[in-house]
Amino acid sequence: MAAVEHIAPLIAVARHRLAVDGQGVTTLVAFHGCTLHCRYCLNAHCLRPDGLWRTVTPEDLLDEVMIDNLYFLATGGGITFGGGEPAIRSEFIEEFCRIAPPEWHITMETALNVERHHLERLLPYIHEYHIDIKEANPEIYRRYTGQDNRRMLDNLQWLLQHDGMADHIVVRVPHILDYNTGEDVCRTRDHLTSLGITRIDEFTYQRLTH
Repeated sequence: MAAVEHIAPLIAVARHRLAVDGQGVTTLVAFHGCTLHCRYCLNAHCLRPDGLWRTVTPEDLLDEVMIDNLYFLATGGGITFGGGEPAIRSEFIEEFCRIAPPEWHITMETALNVERHHLERLLPYIHEYHIDIKEANPEIYRRYTGQDNRRMLDNLQWLLQHDGMADHIVVRVPHILDYNTGEDVCRTRDHLTSLGITRIDEFTYQRLTH
């Protein structure tokens, strides 16, 4: 039986990113498609049919990003998968990681609101997770994203069950204008701390109109 060719839709490939998407020099690979519909989404075109830039195979992508191999090796950097929601492209990412140099540091920027089988597939390959948790309060989360947050919280707890994983997770906790308050953010931080999360990035979403 012939091997299945994995093809993924992209919205961008951004080179030479430093100290914004993981350690060292990184190339951000942003996928089209997401499980959420966030009100202030920075990449809302990831949900629009006309937001698709192009499609690639894992081999295509590797050929393109290999140009920065020396930067990755010298700085401990590598590839950061974002989007959109990269975890829903788990088969593509798995195949890419299998053929990429093993020294590359692989980071994933995710909202974590995906079916568990994607995370199980990716677990052996992702070195660091940057998780945009949005909100621990389910009502605020639903109003802001259009989805329930139970799956996201369950997936976070599942990741933390793996030894040492807390050291490889950065959780982003946003202040969201018109949706949550400073007290809500504090409660979210307290919940994360109770789970064993120590790397928390608190910031403010910019209100955008599309």
